[in-house]
Amino acid sequence: MKPHLIVNPASAHGRTGRHFDDIARAVRSAVGDFDCSFTTRRGHGVQLAREVSRAGANLVVAVGGDGTASEVVDGLMLERVGAGAREGGAAFGFISRGTGGDLRRSLGCPEDAARAACVLARTAERVIDLGRVEFVGHGGKPEARHFVNVAGFGIAGRVVRDVERMGKALGGKVTFMLASAKALMGWHDQPVRWRIDGGPWREDRVTSLSVCNGRFFGGGMMVAPAARMDDGLLDFTLWKGLGFADFILKKGMLYDGSHLRLPNTSTFQGRLLEAEPLGSEPVLLDVDGEQPGMLPARFTILAGALRARAPGGESP
Repeated sequence: MKPHLIVNPASAHGRTGRHFDDIARAVRSAVGDFDCSFTTRRGHGVQLAREVSRAGANLVVAVGGDGTASEVVDGLMLERVGAGAREGGAAFGFISRGTGGDLRRSLGCPEDAARAACVLARTAERVIDLGRVEFVGHGGKPEARHFVNVAGFGIAGRVVRDVERMGKALGGKVTFMLASAKALMGWHDQPVRWRIDGGPWREDRVTSLSVCNGRFFGGGMMVAPAARMDDGLLDFTLWKGLGFADFILKKGMLYDGSHLRLPNTSTFQGRLLEAEPLGSEPVLLDVDGEQPGMLPARFTILAGALRARAPGGESP
């Protein structure tokens, strides 16, 4: 079967659609002929990935931002489950065309489309872990989805909600910085209870608790410097008491990973995290840079769940 590209033409402020001929030439030069489908709405990537996987594609490539990649992986996993977890399934590839670039950084994929296409031509594949989160959707009903890179809750959920409203015309890093600063103004840590791997419940007021398979989120913040995508573990980064002044004065530490030295940062590892709200205010989720719902939620690791054409994460 030929590789199949699932393309979000609206990504990169519409440049992906306008310049798709250039991307197509790069892919064709690297891997030969291919098929492609274009998303037309949010969630469409899930449906398309299920369809092309069912049709027998052995390599499905997301062309777009982190949200597009997350939808494609979710569709591949849902099709595997629907097919009775058949052996193998399609491998995942990624040509990053978003503005945040966090999954690209965590996977180590080239930023340039032509170089990313060359990675797809390699026969060697990585076996990586995935996260799965069960949560309450905005309609009040239980939902579930997979995540490749980073999920979590607290101010991160508010930031990605605001990013969706603002758009990313200023670029991923600047947009996330502005949204983070805006969210922190007047922010009060939210009361939650949480536990890891079925251990004792903890009650905390949290700024954010990130559930990390990869190392980067928020347009390049190194939220979990030690996270690996193939170790069968989730890395948890807990921030408490992080305020606007901290962000302004110490934001560089968020990008180089040295924020772990701050007294309001704690890290943990595990395979399962459960979290529930303790107050009346909704505690919003961030799932691969999208805001699909709120607590209560259950985050689990699916070790070795995905084959990926990707070279490896950036060095710390």
